[in-house]
Amino acid sequence: MINNLLLALTILSALGSGVVAGVFFAFSTFVMGALGRLPAAHGIAAMQSINVVVINPLFLGVFIGTAGLCALLVAAALFTWQQPSAMLLLVGALFYFVGTFLVTMFFNVPLNDTLSAVAPDSSDGASLWGRYLSTWTNWNHVRTIAAFAASAVLTIALCLQARGAAAV
Repeated sequence: MINNLLLALTILSALGSGVVAGVFFAFSTFVMGALGRLPAAHGIAAMQSINVVVINPLFLGVFIGTAGLCALLVAAALFTWQQPSAMLLLVGALFYFVGTFLVTMFFNVPLNDTLSAVAPDSSDGASLWGRYLSTWTNWNHVRTIAAFAASAVLTIALCLQARGAAAV
């Protein structure tokens, strides 16, 4: 029963990490570039709108839910340290929790809050926009890589768990 629960936690965490990685990858590879090509006032207004719309149950359920699952995986890894997949569970869960969730909370969200406080067509907005684009995107690269790494490492852990279950 415990092994089945651990297997389910690992599957859901790997999938959630992959979904979030894909969303962030899209922003890093083309969304921010497209917004950067717009006049500053338009780019700011578009990003302000994105930052409002992203606060929805579906995205937040996956984003925050995966962080919660990864926190459980950290505990599970520590309690099942003797299992071959424990180190991978710990590393994968920490990639997501620290590199994706905490980076978002401590870096991207404060940048979004600062952007939301400016009028898109103001000189303050135009001055902020260039810095915002580069800084926000750099932190987004970090959380994208961390979420992809989490998904990959958790998938490898899943393979080890499945191999161990098949041997029993």
